[in-house]
Amino acid sequence: MSPTGFRLDGRVALVTGASSGLGTRFATVLHAAGAAVVVTARRQDRLRKLADQLGPRVAFLAGDLREPNVRSAVVELAASRFGRLDILVNNAGACDGGFLQDQSLADVTDVVDLDLVAAIDLCRLAAPLLFAHRNSTVINVASIYGLVGSRMPMIAYNASKGALINATRHLAAQWGQHGVRVNALAPGYFPTRLTGNLTDAALRGDIEQRTALARVPDLTEIDGPLLFLASDAASYVTGQVLTVDGGWTAT
Repeated sequence: MSPTGFRLDGRVALVTGASSGLGTRFATVLHAAGAAVVVTARRQDRLRKLADQLGPRVAFLAGDLREPNVRSAVVELAASRFGRLDILVNNAGACDGGFLQDQSLADVTDVVDLDLVAAIDLCRLAAPLLFAHRNSTVINVASIYGLVGSRMPMIAYNASKGALINATRHLAAQWGQHGVRVNALAPGYFPTRLTGNLTDAALRGDIEQRTALARVPDLTEIDGPLLFLASDAASYVTGQVLTVDGGWTAT
């Protein structure tokens, strides 16, 4: 595969949860590869700053993806601004905290609504645009905790990510006939706001002890896996979970 196989010129990507962390990184990488990018998250100021940094070929919409009207609006924005959608990156997510017996129902459903329901609904809404061009792709951002259980008490996050992985496999089976690839990206601990940028010495020590590579990652090490799944380099890859965790789940 030549380097041109990783280019995304002429394509349009939608990245959710793009105001910080992995979402910002994903939008930046896809844009650098040539794609036009639609970004969405709740914080308008951060989205505007990201759009200013990236320059042309960017549109943004601020809103809470738990709201159905926001989900509809962001897909409509891709259609109206760029006329197509080739890459959907379902990255928006949240974690719950606390033992299940101590949580309220809203603590659980708020996370499930964002981490799972919003992703599935965005696939539903984006389907006509994705079907319009073969080689479109969906990348559902799961987690190592969609594959293995966590010691930390966050059942809604674990359950949502596990369900998202199987939803990925299901849609891959359903949408292959339309030329749409559907895969999941399952990161381990990366330095983001959600992980405290891995500044906690105890967490860093745990990562170093539990990963086969015995080190914490750099944020740039998610770039290649994302671009692989988004581009023609993965043209015969669908229904898969690309785990990027330094070997956490392998040992």
